[in-house]
Amino acid sequence: MQKLKSFFTVIGVTIGVTFLIAVVSIVGGMSRYMQDDLVGKLFAMNSFTLRRTPDLQLGDVTQDMLREWRRRPHIEQSDVPAVAAALAPGVRWATESGSNLNVESSYASPRRIQCSVVSNGWFAIKNMGVSSGRLIAAQEYTLGSPVVVIGQDVADHFFPNLNPIGRELRIQTIPYTVIGIADKQGSVFGQSLDKFLIAPEKSPLTRWVNPHGVIDDMIVQGPTEDGMREAMEATRGVMRARHKLHGWQPDNFALETPDEALDFWNKLKSYLIIAGVALPAIGLVVGAIVIMNIMLVAVAERTHEIGIRKALGARRSDILRQFLVESSALSTLGAAIGVALGFGLAKLISAVSPLPAAVQLWSVVVGVSVGAGVGIIAGAYPASRAALLDPVAAMRQET
Repeated sequence: MQKLKSFFTVIGVTIGVTFLIAVVSIVGGMSRYMQDDLVGKLFAMNSFTLRRTPDLQLGDVTQDMLREWRRRPHIEQSDVPAVAAALAPGVRWATESGSNLNVESSYASPRRIQCSVVSNGWFAIKNMGVSSGRLIAAQEYTLGSPVVVIGQDVADHFFPNLNPIGRELRIQTIPYTVIGIADKQGSVFGQSLDKFLIAPEKSPLTRWVNPHGVIDDMIVQGPTEDGMREAMEATRGVMRARHKLHGWQPDNFALETPDEALDFWNKLKSYLIIAGVALPAIGLVVGAIVIMNIMLVAVAERTHEIGIRKALGARRSDILRQFLVESSALSTLGAAIGVALGFGLAKLISAVSPLPAAVQLWSVVVGVSVGAGVGIIAGAYPASRAALLDPVAAMRQET
């Protein structure tokens, strides 16, 4: 019976702390993932992207905003020289346009792949190299040669157990020669980033992904963050002039930096933390009520023992301390088990889903401290009742 009571004393705190640790670990892992991996993979350092509409459509996007975006003029190839001329020395830039197109080889079934055409400098800005073969040469950009650099997933599918370098891929029936396999990019939330191919901007593929002189975006990279901000203002000035915007009119183009993604994540993270603390708190309150009731039962069952101890000279503080130590010890044990289970749950979620998890040392301290605190608070009333018992009346009560 005593073991069963101890189990119920421990279980309430264990459940609350388990979910607290799990949520904190997942939110911490997501935060680190957003800052170090996701933003680093999607955005080059100290860079921004000039686009017609925002690529990261985060937050509250209304129908009015969508209609306004559809009315915007396209970013055109003719805009690029004007923007490039306004950039300071040391600022790098490149253009990119892409689309999902039909790709096939002699060794595998056809598949639709993200195909992009880029200008010289794109690989340098993206800090992307090759695991085998080579990158596109400057002369191939100038001539628009039909060559491609492919992602690892594309190589694995279209050239199984073969070396793709020098072999042919047909993109919309146009033959291209594979000259390089890009370094593995990994994945984002379970979605591979290695399903792509890159060709020179002036190659035949351009008429499929870049019709009528329209480009998807222009990436600009400053030598420093301040240099990037100056380049943004220069680009904004050029584009506003080319789009004939008055001073009171808002921009009808987008200049995107990693800040938009991080700002959205930071807002979302605050809501997740609130929910992650509130829900386990309910479990801890329930656990505290369970502890208090079980300790009250323990006081009632041990009334005779308490009377004997008092008759032998035990002070009220001794009785109070005894029951507080018992309740806090049990709840601390429950918190320690909850910490271990919380880490296990977070790792399990990370293993079976794209959600990453990172152990937060401070959450261990908080979890154990909260467990001990719950025990002390929940045991205070039963302990005070035990300490205030009259020794004579208590000794007369049989257990």
